[in-house]
Amino acid sequence: MQLDSTIAAVVTGGASGLGEATARALAAKGVRVAIFDLQKDKGAEVAREIGGTFCEVNVTSEESVDAGFEKARAAHGQERILVNCAGTGNAIKTASRSKEDGGIKHFPLDAFDRIIQINLIGTFRCIAKSAAGMLTLDAVDDERGAIVNTASVAAEDGQIGQAAYSASKGGVVGMTLPIARDLMGEGIRVNTILPGIFDTPLLGAAPQNVRDALAASVPFPRRLGKPEEYARVALCMIETGYFNGEDVRLDGAIRMQPR
Repeated sequence: MQLDSTIAAVVTGGASGLGEATARALAAKGVRVAIFDLQKDKGAEVAREIGGTFCEVNVTSEESVDAGFEKARAAHGQERILVNCAGTGNAIKTASRSKEDGGIKHFPLDAFDRIIQINLIGTFRCIAKSAAGMLTLDAVDDERGAIVNTASVAAEDGQIGQAAYSASKGGVVGMTLPIARDLMGEGIRVNTILPGIFDTPLLGAAPQNVRDALAASVPFPRRLGKPEEYARVALCMIETGYFNGEDVRLDGAIRMQPR
């Protein structure tokens, strides 16, 4: 896909981190970018800086997602690109003993459900609705659109406390090929990136010694990933027509240990 001002894109989670870097990279190519996010001030600021459109969207709400696509398409036209970066996580053991009183507790199911709703169902909701819109477009070089999703290395080697997070990201990996096959006859490609440990706002509040330890755990290069590196891989997936149905780790060769 040739990236230029004739192309519109939607980036979920585009107000910060991996999504922001991708929104900026697309805009630098001339693409008209709509940012879906719950961070109103930050999202509006990024959209203003890149000449895009901010849409306050909660990916767990069908009504909110529909309104976001309606606003984005009114501003930029039907998107040919969707990049799903909206997501969150938690760290809770499946079952554990209290250090204080020896009592036993289990993973609260509402907390598990929340992660699935945001990371997995939210991602699929945006894919399905964006793909339906892409079907209305005329194909260019036999192609109507490209979708990039964000999973995590935790999809393959989740750590202690990551049952919900790993399940949600594993679901994103697991649905990539079936969705690519669903859409292959319509000229829409689907790929997924599995990032390792990246220097995003999620880690921004961590103490320096924690950040240093995480960086040291990466085989090479021995540092945290840069959001711009994620963006470059996302753009490669979008621009390369033969890239389809793939799940690609971007992790400096790390394999996560149990903790």
